[in-house]
Amino acid sequence: MRISSHTMRSIAMPICMAIGVLLCYPITEFDRWSGEISTPFFIFSMLFCTFCRVSVKEMKPKMLHLWLMVAQVVATFVVYWALKPLGDTVAQGGMICALTPMAMGAMVLAGMLGAKVETMATHSLICNILTAFIIPPLLSAWGNGSCSFMVIIMRVTPLLILPFVAAQLCRWLMPKVAMKVGRNSMLSFGLWLLSLIIIMGKITCFVIDGGVENARIEIILAVVALVICLVQFSVGHWLGRRYGDTVAGAQALGQKNTIFAIWLSQSFLNPLACIAPTAYIVWQNLVNSYQIYKKR
Repeated sequence: MRISSHTMRSIAMPICMAIGVLLCYPITEFDRWSGEISTPFFIFSMLFCTFCRVSVKEMKPKMLHLWLMVAQVVATFVVYWALKPLGDTVAQGGMICALTPMAMGAMVLAGMLGAKVETMATHSLICNILTAFIIPPLLSAWGNGSCSFMVIIMRVTPLLILPFVAAQLCRWLMPKVAMKVGRNSMLSFGLWLLSLIIIMGKITCFVIDGGVENARIEIILAVVALVICLVQFSVGHWLGRRYGDTVAGAQALGQKNTIFAIWLSQSFLNPLACIAPTAYIVWQNLVNSYQIYKKR
């Protein structure tokens, strides 16, 4: 029985997540052997390919970007105080799922689903820069350690600003190459799948090595992440529909930079709170797989 390319794209992310889980220890060992640069390399390359499609002249802030940021900030406060009665760890885990900026890979998937890549690229820059100002005071107040703007911006810049600058230089110096790379959406998608395998492998090892002493809290955090994921995709879809780009709105608000969220959790919150963004990886990729399946 021949499987269509559309079906393969629909099931690619669940398959890659399963591979990451099943081969978690070899994958983690490979990542350690590579100096833990494999994931940043794949993400950098993926964003470079995507940014080759983006013209700076067409990147303009819109009202959609403003309302997406408002929704992100409001959700952060609502989630934290709503979950506070369940304990600090649960509140921190839910809060970080709302606070974290848009995922780097959201531009790739949004482009495949028909969103305007320039809208996504603009929001990615706005969201990550503004969030870098918002994160430090909130984590210092609600977390277990002090956090600064420079720490956040140094974490974000290499994987966001540098590939954008490199892609724009390529568009300027080698426009034909940039056009060819930018049009190949499957190249970006393939790089995202490779990074997803490594991400799932490393996270699975972390969860397994953590034991089952906190199984009840871990289950609560996973359920909280699922609810937040579905709500954020729905609110983003609603905002996007009001401004003419439902896919961009849903992806910009719903798909989170979970690797960044996990690092924030382990560095400035109760490390157990990182179970929420870990589960969010699974939920958001299942949502994306469904969206790709529905897109014909």
